[in-house]
Formats: sequence, structure tokens, C-alpha cells
Amino acid sequence: MRRISFLLLLFVTNLLLLSCREQVADELEYIDATRPTTTPLLFAKDFISKDSIYEFGSIFNQEKDAFYFAIDSGGRAFIKYSQYDQGKWTAPRTILWDSDYGLNDPFLSNDEQRLYYISDRPRDDRDTIRDYDIWYSQKVEDGWSAPINAGPAINTDRDEYYISFSDDGGMYFSSNKDKSEEESYDFDIYKAEYKNGVFQRPQKLDEAINTSSYEADVFVAPDESYLIFCANRASGLGRGDLYISFKDLEGNWTKSINMGPSINSKGHELCPFVTKDGKYLFYTSNQDIYWVSTAIFADLKAVNNG
Repeated sequence: MRRISFLLLLFVTNLLLLSCREQVADELEYIDATRPTTTPLLFAKDFISKDSIYEFGSIFNQEKDAFYFAIDSGGRAFIKYSQYDQGKWTAPRTILWDSDYGLNDPFLSNDEQRLYYISDRPRDDRDTIRDYDIWYSQKVEDGWSAPINAGPAINTDRDEYYISFSDDGGMYFSSNKDKSEEESYDFDIYKAEYKNGVFQRPQKLDEAINTSSYEADVFVAPDESYLIFCANRASGLGRGDLYISFKDLEGNWTKSINMGPSINSKGHELCPFVTKDGKYLFYTSNQDIYWVSTAIFADLKAVNNG
């Protein structure tokens, strides 16, 4: 009888230990222990998402022990960072900023040795055009290097926004480079292949993605099975909505569809990011960061294929 009681006690103790480990792992992975289902939740209230502060462009690294995001303060954007260290997440601190220019839309390269972002800083002393380019900082021993321009294959004298990468190293981003001054708000989405360590000439995605309206803030699944982006279309619900497109069996993008009222509002939804484990979609809604389970994709894909 005592042996049975001992074994039962041991079993219960192990269950409790396992539960504690899982709880610690949850806190390690996502900062916020309250998990969303198919209904979006405000992310890490009062720690990341704060009243009266505009947070956007949020990403986790692959190990989910580092979180990067941008905020806008006084009309100037800069990039902040929180790390899981000694059993807790550190208070967010600024890691990339400039007293004269904005830096935002952070995204890690596939090997996480570069932190990409956009900035309206000049390329050099001769650059007099105030436009947004894609930049990156190289990982160094004590943090990140000074900004490095992503180069003329990517950047133009117009605006380039937001960055994400496919498994093959291709960069997805948006630009208004092919538009007239009158159409300067009309951005399109491009992909630049990465070959032999060099980005190739970007190719504009087809009409399944790009229209005569604004398309920007693109996130691509690493395997390129789906694409999420912000668009401002007449059929939308607000100032900017999130849309999604899936690859069909022939490898083509299906016509993009609005992600619906559970995601989009009368305000502005932008800056999509899906965690490397594929579990959660992060995005900005009305100047705060929200997250939701990617289980919502199944219904959207059914509609997209219908």
C-alpha cells in the first residue's frame, strides 16, 4: 500500500514539475503567458503594448528568446529589444536609433547575423533625397554595427518599405519606384532573388497581389506557401487591411483576399509577422501589437481556394 502511495505521489510530483517546465517554456517563448486562439489579443499589455505609444514591426528570433519591435515617439521611429535572461524578460531597451532620422520595420536575416530595417537617413554625404531605403546592421560582439545600406539592387531614389525573407534568401519588400509623383502613395510588392551572395534585380509580383491600390508591409512564409500584406483598397474595412494569398498547386499566387473583420478594423492593420514555429501571427492594429493563432489560416485558405 505504501509503495502504491509513493508511486502515486511521485507521479503527481512529476506532473507538477512538467507543468512548471511548460509554463516556464511558454514564458520564455512568447513573453505573454496568455495565449490567443482564433480571436486576436493585445500582446504583452503594459510591457510591450502601452497606452499612448505607437508600437509596430514586431519580430521574435528563431529561439524565441529575443524580441524586436519599433516604436514612434514624437514623430521619430526607433527600434527596441527585449531578451529572455536569467529566467525573465528584460525591460525593452533601445538598440537602434538616430537623432535625425527614423529606423523601423525590423526583420532578421535567415541566419540572424543581420538585422534589417528601413530608414530615411542619407546613403552618403552627397545624398540629398529624403526617401526610405532598406538598411541592415551586422551582428557584432557587443550588439549591432552601424547602418549599412542594402545597395542599389534593392534601393532606389523612391521609398522601399518592410522586409521579409523566404528560405532561399529571397527578399520580399514594397516600393513605389515605378510610380509617378502623383501616384507616390501607390506601393507594390517585389521579390529580389539572392544568388551568390548578391540580391538580384527585384521582380514585381503579379496582379494576384499588386493592384492599382497601395500594397506594402509584406510577410512571406519561409517556404513561400502564403503571403500576408497590408493594402488600402476600396473594398477594405478601414485605412489599411491585412490581405493573404496562398500558393496553388502550380506554384502561382492565388488572388489575395481580405483577412476579415476578426483581424481588420476601421483603423489601420499593418506589419504582419508569423513566428518561426508557424503558430502565431503578430501584427499592429490601431498603434498596438496584437497576436492571433495561425489556425485562422485554414478557413481563409478554404475561402481562397473556393
